[in-house]
Amino acid sequence: MSNPVPATEATPRAGAVRHFGSYQLLRLVGKSERTMAWRVADTRGGRELLLLLPRAQPADLAALERWTETVQRASRLQHPHLAVAVDIGVQDGWPYVAYDADDLATLGERVGPQGLPASECAGIFVQLLAGLAFAHQAGVAHQDLQGFAVLADDQGRVRLAGLEVAAPTGAAPTLAGQRDASQRDVLAAGLLLHHALAGQHALDEPDTGRVVERLPPLGREIVRLPWATAQLVPEPLRAIVNRATDRQERQRYRTARTLSRALEGWIETEAGGGGALALLSDRLRAAGVLPAQPGAAGRLNRLGAMERQRTDEIAEVALQDLALAFELLRAVNTAHVRGAQVSGSGPVLTVRRAIAMLGIDGVRRAATALRPWPGPLSEHAAADLLQLIAQVKRAGRIAAALRPAGYDAEVVTLLAMLQNLGRLVLQYHFPDEAQQIRRLMLPAPGAERETRA
Repeated sequence: MSNPVPATEATPRAGAVRHFGSYQLLRLVGKSERTMAWRVADTRGGRELLLLLPRAQPADLAALERWTETVQRASRLQHPHLAVAVDIGVQDGWPYVAYDADDLATLGERVGPQGLPASECAGIFVQLLAGLAFAHQAGVAHQDLQGFAVLADDQGRVRLAGLEVAAPTGAAPTLAGQRDASQRDVLAAGLLLHHALAGQHALDEPDTGRVVERLPPLGREIVRLPWATAQLVPEPLRAIVNRATDRQERQRYRTARTLSRALEGWIETEAGGGGALALLSDRLRAAGVLPAQPGAAGRLNRLGAMERQRTDEIAEVALQDLALAFELLRAVNTAHVRGAQVSGSGPVLTVRRAIAMLGIDGVRRAATALRPWPGPLSEHAAADLLQLIAQVKRAGRIAAALRPAGYDAEVVTLLAMLQNLGRLVLQYHFPDEAQQIRRLMLPAPGAERETRA
């Protein structure tokens, strides 16, 4: 491939000073098939910068303009773990992006042959993945995630540089193309995590892009964290790393956020914070068990006007909202209410009975305490939750229709819906993980054909 500074590939004369426009080239930090990184000194201000460039020049002026527009759009993203571009320009037909690198080391410079301690490594990658997830949510991919694009200071704060520097300069990317680029970023992050823990590159190849091409579905290589590592790697963390680079695509983490949450859960567990259960507990307190379904305001008004209606008629309205029905059952089955009103009896299993015990004012309080729809969910995740709610309600109706003679229809309906409470909570609080679980539950390719045979 062409090189914007040909003289650097040869051994320079002693004391020779090389320049790239207004930047003095200090040393080549790293390169891949698609990008390269240089430590440079800004002759105008004296500060040290990290210069990132594509390895191939844009084919023509139109391609150069597309590259510039794409990188400028990516540089407008603001996040604590995304490096700020201080200069985007073109020198002799070569586009570049410069980032402040004073007192910062790249991940490649920090990781030696001994690797990094597990806790330090996990902390670095949680930050890296947070910045990457933010970029992906904004429709921006990195395109060539390498160790030389990850910057860290002495306090362990991490920033990701080089968004879209390796972006193709052909036609505008499609949604499918952006999704594939994001998933490739996540796989590359897994390979960097492998390197940081093991102290050696996966497949002995420092270029993550080349390793990705040797893994399925493009290649047939397998990447697993070696058992013998200089630093102790706890088994749960080892499982996370190996899953990130699993040979089966559907087993891998599909988003930066799901990989980040897996690492966060491990960190919480190691710190004695309870891990995933503690995280779920925090989210339950912040966002409730489930949000009120769309149309909650109208239902609340109807409930307010039904004070003189029969309990079963009020229950019919309350049952339209799973969150409200579950909240009424929770409220009436708490130790305080049961101890004061139904001491010695079994649990309350119908909304009718809950309403009779709480009264219409209690129903209103329960309804107003629910988080408005869709809570913290994105539009896509909210649509998935609505679809699951419809399936759960249908399961309740089917269970009621199939109940044996003498069984209360509402009790059977609620029990059938409560059997799906875990799925509903997972979909609400961890939508990315829920999607991943559904994908993992699908039969492996060819399994259906083998079953038929």
